[in-house]
Amino acid sequence: MNVIPSKKTIGTFILIFCSVLLGFISSFIILKIDNRDIDIKPVYAETTINSDLSSALSLQNTYRKVAADVLPVVVEIESIEFQETNRDRLNSPFDFFFGPEEEGDDSQEEKKEEPRQFRNEGLGSGILVRRENNTYYVLTNNHVAGNADEITIRLFDNRTYLGVLVGADERKDLALLSFETDEDLDVGILGNSDELYIGDFVLAVGNPFGFQSTVTSGIISALGRQEGPDNNISDFIQTDASINQGNSGGALVNLRGEVIGINTWITTPTGGSIGLGFSIPINNAKKAIDDIMTTGSPEYGWLGVSISTVSEEFAENMGLEQAKGAFVSQVFKNSPAYKGGVIPGDIILSLDGEETENSNELLYLVGDIAPGARVEFQLIRDNELLTLNVKIEKRESEDEIDKLSTGNTVWPGITLLPLNEEIRDRLSIDDNEEGVVVYEVYPKTPLQIAGIKSGDLIIEINGTSVYDLNDFYRLLNSDTKVNFTYIREGVTLETSTIINR
Repeated sequence: MNVIPSKKTIGTFILIFCSVLLGFISSFIILKIDNRDIDIKPVYAETTINSDLSSALSLQNTYRKVAADVLPVVVEIESIEFQETNRDRLNSPFDFFFGPEEEGDDSQEEKKEEPRQFRNEGLGSGILVRRENNTYYVLTNNHVAGNADEITIRLFDNRTYLGVLVGADERKDLALLSFETDEDLDVGILGNSDELYIGDFVLAVGNPFGFQSTVTSGIISALGRQEGPDNNISDFIQTDASINQGNSGGALVNLRGEVIGINTWITTPTGGSIGLGFSIPINNAKKAIDDIMTTGSPEYGWLGVSISTVSEEFAENMGLEQAKGAFVSQVFKNSPAYKGGVIPGDIILSLDGEETENSNELLYLVGDIAPGARVEFQLIRDNELLTLNVKIEKRESEDEIDKLSTGNTVWPGITLLPLNEEIRDRLSIDDNEEGVVVYEVYPKTPLQIAGIKSGDLIIEINGTSVYDLNDFYRLLNSDTKVNFTYIREGVTLETSTIINR
């Protein structure tokens, strides 16, 4: 059924519609009048993008300036080392396979070996660090040019000069070269590597694989790395800036363009960069530069001990509260340590108030002390805190130091390990036996002559039981005549020696 609205209903609807329309129009007019003097500006999302681009361009400009400033002070080093070897002289390629042909009686004399000379060519980088009159000095790695017979130094603009080895520092893998020119050349600005922080931006500049004047960028990934090549005592800067073969000796620089490191080595399973590069802090090189320019060789302080880092196992065995310090395992006779009262078994905690967390830190600190200076050592001996005043002397060559590790010049001449379950199993030591295990015996030393060998379990000294390392060193240092009771392959043995203190 259809319903037709009445005239009254239709009129009411029209009235409501007109009222709403009139209100809308009135509101629009009022808003228009109120905002007639307001300048409404559009907001674009690109504002944030432009801001980010500005920051990026600013950083890019910084990189450009640093590269422009540093490239002229980083050089390419070509080194040649001549090596001789003796081998039989071959007359022809057929001699290699069939031997020399038979000759007449007048040439039957046996052919002598003739020395042959080989050219070992190397390529690396270096940094112009100093000028004195017409002589320029270039800092690089010892493994780049320390043994070179011929050295060519190539500048950023391809000018070349004959280089001369001024001196080298094998312990820090540094070498200083020189060349002569009356031209004005840029010299690098050496920064302060002690002010570095993890995360700082850095650039690496060098000649990887012979690609001259290459710049790569990254950050400082870590500081104080001590896991470097053997016999190198630097605490390295780790960086992810790409470093490859040929970068050795090149510059690691900060955003001010200051040299803060010497790129030295990489760790890699492939031979190429994987983002693990290491640089010698420039502060570790400054003294070496001065020493080499003054005397031709670096000058290190020497204490006269063999040391190792205190491990958790050592600390527990010796009754220490924490694994910290440098453990003195040997003392060289008539050395600064010997004269200053340091004895085997001491644990050195600090030097002139600067803590030595491990053995490497003690090496750095002692090495940088000027010979003749007196320093204060804080150490633990038999669980007591002591202070000793020691006069540091000049460190001799590595050959001279090696000679001190044999004979009657080193005491006690053995290194020890605390007894644990692994050693018990390996040496078949009964669970009821206690003592310390001999790990190494130095040749021609009193204990080696007395018959002590690696693997022996020392259980008594002068009739008193030895339960741990603390007991061993306390008893060892208490008398000039020492009687040892030890077990070797299940057999109890005795021996004695006289300590010539």
